[in-house]
Amino acid sequence: MKIVIINYGAGNIQSIKFAIKRLGYDAILSNDAEEIKEADKVIFPGVGEASSAMYKLKASGLDKIIPKLKQPVLGICLGMQLMCNSSEEGTTKGLGIFDVDVVKFSNQVKVPQIGWNQISNLKSTLFHHVKEKEHIYLVHSYYAPLCSETIAISDYELNYSAALKKDNFYGTQFHPEKSSVVGEQILKNFLTCE
Repeated sequence: MKIVIINYGAGNIQSIKFAIKRLGYDAILSNDAEEIKEADKVIFPGVGEASSAMYKLKASGLDKIIPKLKQPVLGICLGMQLMCNSSEEGTTKGLGIFDVDVVKFSNQVKVPQIGWNQISNLKSTLFHHVKEKEHIYLVHSYYAPLCSETIAISDYELNYSAALKKDNFYGTQFHPEKSSVVGEQILKNFLTCE
């Protein structure tokens, strides 16, 4: 199986690569459009600020490639947010895969939210063998509100989308590669999904 982690200069790519290695798979780091298109599974990571990350995607032409991918694609953290219509962070236009706009938590709570939080209302094979209220690891100041594509919910000030799914595209606001046994199971589910 060919697994490609998109390497566009805004990702937590090494920790994802190590997590996949622990599951017994090898992943390639690449920003080559043809290599990404030929992959069986694509992981779209992201750490940092939305507008600069989108600038890097556009500079490499990957903003045109990612929405057209037909194989399973997993966006992680900022990767998931960039797959949405837009983000308030840097007034960024997203890839428009998920039909939701990313917004910032209010000033009533400490941002970024850093640490462990529970996920619930799990609605996808991505969460096969994952129990309700399991803990996952998050670092974020912005979130995707609940929408028709929400497949898991977390709570920080309000309920928000901890994960999204549309067709062959999945997104997790949390970092499965840093979420211990639960995260490993979620990554394994993604790698074995059709």
